Amino acid sequence: MKPINVGLLGIGTVGGGTWDVLNRNAGEIERRAGRAIRITRVADKAIEHARSVVKGRARVTSDAHEVTRARDIDIVVELIGGYTVAKDLVLDAIRHGKHVVTANKALLATHGNEIFAAAQKKDVMVAFEAAVGGGIPIIKALREGLSANRIEWIAGIINGTSNFILSEMRDKGLAFSAALKEAQKRGYAEADPTFDIEGVDAAHKLTILSALAFGIPMQFKRAYTEGISKLTREDIAYAGELGYRIKLLGITKRTKKGVELRVHPTLVPEKRLIANVEGVMNAILVKGDAVGPTLYYGAGAGSQPTASAVVADLVDVTRLITADPEHRVPHLAFQPDRLSDEPILSIEAVETCYYLRMRVADRPGVLADVTRILADSKISIDAMVQKEPGEGAKRVDIVMLTHLALERNVNAAMARIAKLPAVAGGVTRIRLEQLL
Repeated sequence: MKPINVGLLGIGTVGGGTWDVLNRNAGEIERRAGRAIRITRVADKAIEHARSVVKGRARVTSDAHEVTRARDIDIVVELIGGYTVAKDLVLDAIRHGKHVVTANKALLATHGNEIFAAAQKKDVMVAFEAAVGGGIPIIKALREGLSANRIEWIAGIINGTSNFILSEMRDKGLAFSAALKEAQKRGYAEADPTFDIEGVDAAHKLTILSALAFGIPMQFKRAYTEGISKLTREDIAYAGELGYRIKLLGITKRTKKGVELRVHPTLVPEKRLIANVEGVMNAILVKGDAVGPTLYYGAGAGSQPTASAVVADLVDVTRLITADPEHRVPHLAFQPDRLSDEPILSIEAVETCYYLRMRVADRPGVLADVTRILADSKISIDAMVQKEPGEGAKRVDIVMLTHLALERNVNAAMARIAKLPAVAGGVTRIRLEQLL
């Protein structure tokens, strides 16, 4: 049978890994796909580097449009990243009748609706397993393996850089800045780590997972995003004393009022498997009504793990390339004309549990004032720790865990507590999830 010809846009870390995996496992891949899959064209601005990788086994160009418009190319793999050039190239490939494989979570989270609509119009496929969780097959699980279920919620560690930093802070007692420097030294964090440490990267991925789980359009702009840069060693230590670990989680839930879509530091009971995921590893919990909670764990980034997902997509597209378009798995798991218009809830409408820490004057009546304000805001206390003051200290830390409370009410209570004369520096708030 005629081989499938692939055009590769970008042969950097992931592109190089894709070239390597596809060639190294060519025989196994052909047995699975039913025909050979080969990269015949490569586009990269670093043309000499590209030539050194392919060693004459593919045509190399610096003009990506030569690849997206080439008549002999069946599938275009986009691995250049970013929002603008990548979008133009993906849409150009689709216009020219090419199937697309991409690892670009930012592109899909922001422009996925447009890209999928264009692909549907041209009867081509867009595959994106590598966009979330590196080599973890979470996209396939949501699109196919769990299709019998009504998905209730997803909670995931989907950014390895942030997870490494939090692991270093907990294990070694490092401050955030020191842990970030260590991540950069090891190559886990970029020189500008903003997307990782402020939760933007995780929000891109969560937007994709939420669309697949609930059959809604991509709505990245509606995602609540809060990073880890303000976390302190003290809060990580207090969480540990209370039996919790702090993780940067992407959480999406289906509720009666709408869909929650939020990324933020979260206290998780230390006995949960996901609480024990350390370093740069990723893990995603999916709760279905029939199957219950399922956990997907593995490397969330890197040349070979991500290439594993890219090549798996190439195999899938190859298997289905001659299938009737109406009988392919829909891009977002649900039929395009059956997507839901469920609203994305604002963070103030979210109901969860909370960790609250405040530094107060060590004198009678302060705790009573705080608990009165919480009661007025319909917030009940589940557990509390009041630290003994150090020698000569005039202030102490009070840490409280709440039962379920509405975020709007918690915000109001925090504002009132911060105004108390006995409270110094406001109130630290971290959300808490039991993940049952």
